[in-house]
Amino acid sequence: MLRLWFQGRTTEQLCLVRRKGNEEEKEESAPMSPMPRCCTGFDTRRREALSHGRIMASPAGCEHYERSCLLKAPCCGKLYVCRLCHDAKENHEMDRFKVTEVQCSECQTVQQAQQTCQQCHAQFGEYYCDICHLFDKDKKQYHCQPCGICRIGPREEYFHCVKCNLCLTEALRGNHKCVENVSRQNCPVCMEDIHTSRIGAHVLPCGHLLHKTCFRDMIKMGAYRCPLCMHSACEMEEYWDQIDIEISMSPMPHEYSGATVKIICNDCQTHCTVPFHVLGMKCSGCGSYNTAQDGGLIQQQPPPQQQDAENETEAEQQDAENEAETESEQQDAENEAETESERTDEPRSPAAD
Repeated sequence: MLRLWFQGRTTEQLCLVRRKGNEEEKEESAPMSPMPRCCTGFDTRRREALSHGRIMASPAGCEHYERSCLLKAPCCGKLYVCRLCHDAKENHEMDRFKVTEVQCSECQTVQQAQQTCQQCHAQFGEYYCDICHLFDKDKKQYHCQPCGICRIGPREEYFHCVKCNLCLTEALRGNHKCVENVSRQNCPVCMEDIHTSRIGAHVLPCGHLLHKTCFRDMIKMGAYRCPLCMHSACEMEEYWDQIDIEISMSPMPHEYSGATVKIICNDCQTHCTVPFHVLGMKCSGCGSYNTAQDGGLIQQQPPPQQQDAENETEAEQQDAENEAETESEQQDAENEAETESERTDEPRSPAAD
């Protein structure tokens, strides 16, 4: 029977049977897997490392921060990884400065907010601020007392502008236009907060602030002016030179060749009168084309001599037209007289008896 069974099978089927038998033997002879760590407690070496604070506990981070603890919200008592996760779920905001308790994500011990777990000695974050209660990996953060929050550093590369009330890069020290409390205004593009936002701020030449992401989106859409004051949002000299070339190659029609217009420059606030062109009106003060038209077109009046010459030309043209009309009338009268004369000279037939 066994021989008949083998004869009815193909070589591939026999190989599959042998392979399955080998796998079953391996499974039977394999040692049993150890019990899960949650049932056996901490691994000895991991416990020793945690006791010395050399590694972090199992991360309970989120998309915003990398940390090994949960914050106990002082407003509702619920546990969240960070205030941003809390604000997205609840109908109220968490005050980061009032957080007093955290829960370790390794041993679940609720304790006073601190950098290291008092029970298992796990490190909640490489960086910890006792004022903002911020736990995160090391990004060279520092707490700015005038700003009232933590900033991403390093500290030596930034300074706090007192008038702007904002930390700025050292490259902008004495090289930016100050706007009082500028960071306390919302971003004019997305209308979201700038001062406490995790998105960096972009300082425009006019001194106003935008989120960096909002600034990039604005430039991609072809908007090159500040949404608040209409000042140019970046260096535009090369673009102005390009417009100069296009205007020189595109003269206006004759009826607009002498037309001018009053403009206001959005960059230097100069009021001036410049030649009108559909491609743009250039500021005579700074050379910018970021201008706004102030009123309608002003048609240039010709000088008196030119006006007299034009009047004489028009009079001569009128006289010529009158003479042509007179000659035409005389010609018509002569033609009528000749026709009448021909009718008079024609012979008449005799009367009938």
